[in-house]
Amino acid sequence: MGTAFDTALAVAGGLLILAVLDAAVRTFVLPRGSQVVLTALVFRPVRHVFDAIARTRRDYEGRDRVMAGYAPVTLLLLPTVWLAGVFVGAAAIFHALEHESWSSAFVTSGSSLLTLGFERPSGGPAVSIALVEAVIGLALLALLIAYLPTIYNAFSRRELVVSRLSVRAGTPPTAAELLERAHNAGFLDRLDDVFDQWETWFVELGETHTSLPVLAFFRAPHPHRSWVTASGAVLDAAALRLAVLDVPWTPSPGLCIRSGFIALREIADFFGVAYDPEPRPDDPISIARSEFDETCARLERAGAPLRDDRDQAWRDFAGWRVNYDTVLLTLAGLVMAPYAPWSSDRSSPWTIRVRSSARRNRAS
Repeated sequence: MGTAFDTALAVAGGLLILAVLDAAVRTFVLPRGSQVVLTALVFRPVRHVFDAIARTRRDYEGRDRVMAGYAPVTLLLLPTVWLAGVFVGAAAIFHALEHESWSSAFVTSGSSLLTLGFERPSGGPAVSIALVEAVIGLALLALLIAYLPTIYNAFSRRELVVSRLSVRAGTPPTAAELLERAHNAGFLDRLDDVFDQWETWFVELGETHTSLPVLAFFRAPHPHRSWVTASGAVLDAAALRLAVLDVPWTPSPGLCIRSGFIALREIADFFGVAYDPEPRPDDPISIARSEFDETCARLERAGAPLRDDRDQAWRDFAGWRVNYDTVLLTLAGLVMAPYAPWSSDRSSPWTIRVRSSARRNRAS
């Protein structure tokens, strides 16, 4: 075996190990959204498998039970793939340094990676590689164990607010239900507390679901609840509050909408969702005028105070909705959200994509 080939083999093994370390750090440690090709190469094939299994289920509850395992299974597969990469990369280095057979190189690499110690290299440089490999193996496992509580704490905080919304807006949640119950319970003029809470929730959502994007695929304990459909219901309620209800103006609904569409766009940017970052107020939306009128009629029957100019109310509502319409529907398809009016009922399937450099630059 030639020296040049040995050198190239050792360099290739070292680059593979570095690629694994880079993927691990950018997936779990880097405090910002970062597309990692090695991580995406795990998530996408596993998603195809779960989608295929889910399509064999006839009802949504069955599909939800299948998809509930997607994020946890993929999360546990990541360190397995990473360890396999380190195992192969180190074996290539041992093969180049020790001039031993591939089978012996793999045995040495496995013994070092798993810290079993039943096989050790003879040369000094190779011993150093064995020690480094052992440290990397332990570090990768420790990294996953350390970040599991972080992931589940963020998931728990997200779902607590989503579950509370079901008390006010039903399951699946709707903007009309939220506003009607608020009117019937006598706190229609005190909805600012709800919108303020959701403004904070949206800010945290944008941060956690881009720095730890696997959270987007963790499903709610209840099969008919979802962070996506809950987002849509609250944003639509805030838009209807500003456009339709004849109550004194306050800034809270508008701030809630802005924090909401910013968070959804940040998540959409990570997954490569195309949308217009500066839509015109009169751009088309997925809500039909007839659906808007039906909601207004429902609120009117409930006795809620409505503005007289219904045409202007429609234009105002559409002007708010256009900011989050596309990203809301696409994210609903991405996570296979349960049925909910004005969001997942008109979404289409979406697959995980790697962002183009243009989108990456725009997002930054």
